[in-house]
Amino acid sequence: MDSSQVLTVDEAAKMLRISRGSAYQACRAGEIPTISIGRRLLVPRAALDAMLRGEREAAVAAGADGSAR
Repeated sequence: MDSSQVLTVDEAAKMLRISRGSAYQACRAGEIPTISIGRRLLVPRAALDAMLRGEREAAVAAGADGSAR
């Protein structure tokens, strides 16, 4: 994976070692922070990193509100 600022849901799933379906389900549930651009659902890397460190506020500040729009 490259060092881009956003990940696809598939890339986030690989990073988290979960299935693609589980990743999309977690995005819909707000467990994985996402942003929508058009029809694309993306995971901001900074928000995912903050979430993994247990910093929920930082994930929101990084540009994701934790819900799929």
